[in-house]
Amino acid sequence: MSDERLEAGRADPPPTDAAPPEDRGPRRWFARLHPLDLVALGLLFVGLVCVLAGALPVGQASATVGRLVPLLLFLGSVIVLAELTAEAEVFNVVATRLSILARGHYPVLFVLCVALAAVTTMGLNLDTTAVLLTPVLLALAATLRIAPLPLAMTTVWLANTASLLLPVSNLTNLLAADRVALAPAEFAARMWAPQVAAIVATGVFLWVFYWRRGRRGGDASYLPPARHRPADPVLFRVAAVACLLFVAGIVVGVPIGLASAVSAGLLVVAFAVRRRAALRPGLIPWRLLVFVIGLFLVVETVNRHGLAGIVGALIGVEDSALGAIRAAGTGAALSNLVNNLPAYVAGESVVPAGNHGQLLALLIGTNVGPIITPWASLATLLWYERCVASGVRVPMVRFVWTSAGLAVTALAASIGALLLVG
Repeated sequence: MSDERLEAGRADPPPTDAAPPEDRGPRRWFARLHPLDLVALGLLFVGLVCVLAGALPVGQASATVGRLVPLLLFLGSVIVLAELTAEAEVFNVVATRLSILARGHYPVLFVLCVALAAVTTMGLNLDTTAVLLTPVLLALAATLRIAPLPLAMTTVWLANTASLLLPVSNLTNLLAADRVALAPAEFAARMWAPQVAAIVATGVFLWVFYWRRGRRGGDASYLPPARHRPADPVLFRVAAVACLLFVAGIVVGVPIGLASAVSAGLLVVAFAVRRRAALRPGLIPWRLLVFVIGLFLVVETVNRHGLAGIVGALIGVEDSALGAIRAAGTGAALSNLVNNLPAYVAGESVVPAGNHGQLLALLIGTNVGPIITPWASLATLLWYERCVASGVRVPMVRFVWTSAGLAVTALAASIGALLLVG
């Protein structure tokens, strides 16, 4: 046998862990996508098909995307701010210190957790509460050795019902504030009473159905944990300052995109200096941005081909108490059937330009109402994903009927507050 043949016989076999050719490239990338990634990409694909097929005129599609661009820039920067704030362990420190402050008393812990979820939602938006605060509170439940479901329900309900106060609290608020030309302080002046009413109703339902003894478990108290100390105190302090600057900027009237970009930029610089590895591409919420663009293109198409007429007949054109009730009820019902973003856009397109009270009632319906079905808001979908990842079982029948009761109660209380105070 020749030397060449001997050498050929001694050739090293291919590595056993090498991926087959068919697993490489686009197919492998596609297989690694999360189901919610597929939903976002699917919506964008359908929206683009609508434009290319002529179902949605190019001019109307361009106007829709143009309206979204500044909102998406804000949304992207505020999510980066929230992600890095969580990376700096601000949420962990705050949640642990609140549980220490409660000294083992469930009623006090309940009030503090409600306050934390509400403030996070109002100041940083509902997706922050769903995505970042949910795993923190679930981890806190494991640390305290208490039932996780009450804390999980606190985050999902308040992620929705506490999203009325400021334009930054919810993407629908940004759209409404732009439509009625209200600065953040003016928006808060109109919405503070409905927001208080929604939070109070949510607190009552949380305590009665999830937090009171017998619902949460048999223990009368819990053992407070040790104080959580962040791994990098400098990053912790910079993150806390960045969040305070963001909220302060919103309150004094700084444009929301500028406030979020400056605050996020400050934190990005700090991480670039002290923990560069945390600045990964995954910080940018591409799924959320693609989802919003695709959803709005699809909704504009459906609106153009009949949905607007149905929604208009349900909402009516009266800027009165009856008109507000009809708008809120339609927004809530449609949100739970499809999703709150298309529900708001469909409703906004048929509410007369001068009917500000009716438009704010529609906003309340699409913010407070979408808690009955898991797909009613993106925040609820993200929350459910985090619960599954943490191994927390959500009893769906109980979730639906308690959420339905809260939706009706909180909606009635919020609309009543809007009509009485607004």
